[in-house]
Amino acid sequence: MIPFETVTHNANFCVVGGGMAGLCAAVAAARRGTKTVLMQDRSVLGGNASSEIRMWISGFNKGNTRVTGILEEILLENFYRNQKLSFSIWDSVLYEKARFEPNITLLLNCSCLDAETDGAKIRSVTGWQTTTQVYHKVEAEIFADCSGDSVLAPLTGAEYRVGREAKSEFGESIPPDTDDNHTMGMSCLMQLRETDSPQPFVPPDWAYSYPTDAELPYKNHDLNSNFWWIELGGMQDSIRDTEELRDELLKIAFGVWDHMKNRGNHGCENWILDWMEFLPGKRESRRYAGAVTVTQNDVEAAGRNFPDIVAYGGWSMDDHFPEGFHYRDGHPTIYHPAPCPWGIPYRALYSLNVKNLYFAGRNISVTHAALSSSRVMATCALLGQAVGTAASLAKSDCCTPEAVNIPRLQQTLMEDDCWLPFVSREIPLLTVQAHSSHPVLKNGKDRPDESGCNGAVLKQGESVVYSYDSFVDIERINLVFDSDLNRWYHNMPHSYPLKQEGYTLPETLMKTYALALTTPEGVMRIENTRNRRRFVTHKVGLKANKIELVPLETWGSPDFRVFSMYVY
Repeated sequence: MIPFETVTHNANFCVVGGGMAGLCAAVAAARRGTKTVLMQDRSVLGGNASSEIRMWISGFNKGNTRVTGILEEILLENFYRNQKLSFSIWDSVLYEKARFEPNITLLLNCSCLDAETDGAKIRSVTGWQTTTQVYHKVEAEIFADCSGDSVLAPLTGAEYRVGREAKSEFGESIPPDTDDNHTMGMSCLMQLRETDSPQPFVPPDWAYSYPTDAELPYKNHDLNSNFWWIELGGMQDSIRDTEELRDELLKIAFGVWDHMKNRGNHGCENWILDWMEFLPGKRESRRYAGAVTVTQNDVEAAGRNFPDIVAYGGWSMDDHFPEGFHYRDGHPTIYHPAPCPWGIPYRALYSLNVKNLYFAGRNISVTHAALSSSRVMATCALLGQAVGTAASLAKSDCCTPEAVNIPRLQQTLMEDDCWLPFVSREIPLLTVQAHSSHPVLKNGKDRPDESGCNGAVLKQGESVVYSYDSFVDIERINLVFDSDLNRWYHNMPHSYPLKQEGYTLPETLMKTYALALTTPEGVMRIENTRNRRRFVTHKVGLKANKIELVPLETWGSPDFRVFSMYVY
């Protein structure tokens, strides 16, 4: 018998899991010069946000606390490219961020199944790629498990926990009195599409039947639902029992749509079942043990006790009952209040006992109660960018995750448009030294403040001018525009009415502008005629004594809104 081939990859950083956390981790590290391998067991990236599961990217968008950084870049690119709201186009936007990043080797359809360790460090991981029937072995200095299910934990001996802690363990009020292995469940989503005429639906014989609304207590089964409450698995093993749970979820989901179409008046006459999820979307399974474990009490204190904040949450502690669909005593979740924002510490993102292992996503070092807030995908994406950035610093400084310089990591994240609560941003020296027509662009606040104000609002013909007393060496210029951080819509819709609103590039975003730099040889002009980014970096590499930002066009607003202009 001919053995299957093994391909070996040598990298600085290996990310296992290509959900939003893993994608942002890989991109963040690669953009900072770190040779990265991204191993994903599915054919598409995005995890719960992908076309296979189709959960919108939730987080928080109140008071201008929306996550920016790489996630915002991805969302805006999708609005630009995906006017018809196709999930295949969305998949392609995620795919291209990894596939065409020069420092990333992307391994799709590759399931991690083995790891080699040397003492307290990981030496390599190995995955099986189903499409090529090849083993891929990745040798790296640093690893990150962004798989959600923490696949590297049982393979490496990394400490982890499953289920709900007892109230007494961390002094929390949300957990039960005694600990158990129960978790939040997994959901089977459906997507509906409106047509211009009545449409029939014939359910499969194996679907469950729900003749009246009484069989669906506390279940919001109208056209505005994304059916997150079709949820099971919290009372079982949320990893080992996934296939069995999927079968049960499908029976429920088809039965719910049969009920909406054929049993009572639910306003669905012209609607069809356009898509059904066959890969359940998970909320909770294994959670790693980090150098610190974030608790309900830390969430409620806004994480202000953590000096090493590198990300933040803001979703409520949305604690789904483990019985899921079968819970009958009330609404299937409790929305315990959480501050918006609350800080998440760096020490919750690396392993307590495996010295070169990071993690990001729903598997970080938190209690079950804290997880109910930190698990949403906007937060997971931000955690991923924090881990990828930290890995790049660990690589450049030849140190382990626990030795990374925290102030440097925080400033690097903010430089890359990752706002951090309770941390002040350092302003580059050349920005401080510039004589500015709009000093507000140098205040280190790259979004509206609590009053909703900040930045410069320019009219047609106005510009921003930075000048210097002499010619200075300019490496790059970073610009931060207004992408409407309080917009109400998500990355993709949960249903398709005949008339769909939103899901477009924000009108406030700058579309066309120019940078005019006065150099010893004359004026050099840089133009951007199709901008769709909030955060833009222009590499310059020349001497100049004057920089002028000339706004020319937005995506709809009559005003030109700029938050920051940083000169390095």
